[in-house]
Amino acid sequence: MSSPPAVPDRSPDPLGGLVRRVSGFTIVLSILLIVCGFLAILLPIEMSFGVVIVISWLLMISGVVQLIHAIRGRTVGSRFWTGVIALIHFGMGLFFRLDPGIGIAALTLALIAFFIAQGVIGIVAWFRTPESGASGWLLFESAITLLLGLMIWRHWPSGSLWVIGTLVGINMIMSGTTRLMLALAVRRATKIVEQSA
Repeated sequence: MSSPPAVPDRSPDPLGGLVRRVSGFTIVLSILLIVCGFLAILLPIEMSFGVVIVISWLLMISGVVQLIHAIRGRTVGSRFWTGVIALIHFGMGLFFRLDPGIGIAALTLALIAFFIAQGVIGIVAWFRTPESGASGWLLFESAITLLLGLMIWRHWPSGSLWVIGTLVGINMIMSGTTRLMLALAVRRATKIVEQSA
């Protein structure tokens, strides 16, 4: 009884090919994210309006979905209060959509509160753990965050038009750069594994 002949594997490393395709797609998306981040910084007012319009639509859609759930009785808790919250979400979204300038000012104020709270909490945490090896970085980051919040507050609401767009642009550049570096690292690691095999 003869055994069937062994079929040679013509694909030396199918997993390596998949990793290259996925990392190539990630590299393209990362570069697009970085480019969009620079565009957001170059056009901060347009980006701020874009962010507010997206948030307004998300609020309105959320309100409609919650209202449907409240009417159909598929909610946790009181149907009445779920309906009230749904109407508030929809109303806020509609208000921001009809007057994006108010939405930009409100979002900037929320950012100011977040930065100031984060800075104060970080400084308090530094006072509680001053002997830690990384506590100097905690104090530095907290002081910069608090200072940034106070600087934005000083120019609120007139500076609101550029703040959101600029911060979103910086975030897009940082996210794109991080993803690009990770994808390149995966490619290098895959090449090293293939060469050592």
